[in-house]
Amino acid sequence: MLSFVSRYATPLITGLFMVSLVSGIALFFHVGGATFHGMHEWLSMVLIVPFVAHIWKNWRPFLNYFKRLPMTIALALSVAAAIPFAIPSSDGSTGGNPLVAVAGAVQNAPVTAVAALYGKTPEDMMDALKSQGLTVTSPDQTLLEVASASDKSGRDVIFALAQVKR
Repeated sequence: MLSFVSRYATPLITGLFMVSLVSGIALFFHVGGATFHGMHEWLSMVLIVPFVAHIWKNWRPFLNYFKRLPMTIALALSVAAAIPFAIPSSDGSTGGNPLVAVAGAVQNAPVTAVAALYGKTPEDMMDALKSQGLTVTSPDQTLLEVASASDKSGRDVIFALAQVKR
């Protein structure tokens, strides 16, 4: 085991860091989100294993860093840089994926409003939702009410909307 750790910890950290670096940059610039999102999340989690192995292998030299000011400064700066991302914004939102916010707004909208987004009449939208197996009794129902009446989740209704032709 020690031989494996000595031989592969640093190369694995390097390789996984490079994948995390490239996927993180792509995500930052909104390029290939569907491709890079899962890759970035999962392989960043896998990166923990060789990181811990590397720290274990280099424990004594690692501890020496804590005896010097640069480590304290680097850790303090890292925490300070992270704090703004952890604090909810002043408008009460907590950030996150904007598509989740849009999906939430759509779920809380009445069928009439969603019909307008699709360029359909409320009656046509009701028919389209019914054709997806949903129970719709009024164009004034919100999509969450439609979901509840259909014994489905709001997410199920969003997926059903994806099948509606424009």
